[in-house]
Amino acid sequence: MALGRERKGKRVVVWPSYIDESIPRSMGRRISKSKAVRRPTVEEIRVAAQALNLNPVVEQSRYPRAWWEVQARVVVDKVASKRRVLELIASKIAELRRAHAR
Repeated sequence: MALGRERKGKRVVVWPSYIDESIPRSMGRRISKSKAVRRPTVEEIRVAAQALNLNPVVEQSRYPRAWWEVQARVVVDKVASKRRVLELIASKIAELRRAHAR
């Protein structure tokens, strides 16, 4: 995967709301709606990250915008900018959903 310079040891946190098209930017979405997916699950994020060789690790933590509840997040290798990594994962989820629907 030729995505720019190597970033050894760097990781990116992926919360489902970062790539959820139904969440407004003001509530945490980090990528454009056109590149986001509807209601991604932590498992879908993990599978997509695994398919992209990003070494995903699922963790239970508190999302800062909803600090009162414990949620799951996925931590992946940083192979490009955070936004680009989120776009890659969302794209892979959409691809896997299309393949599964067939």
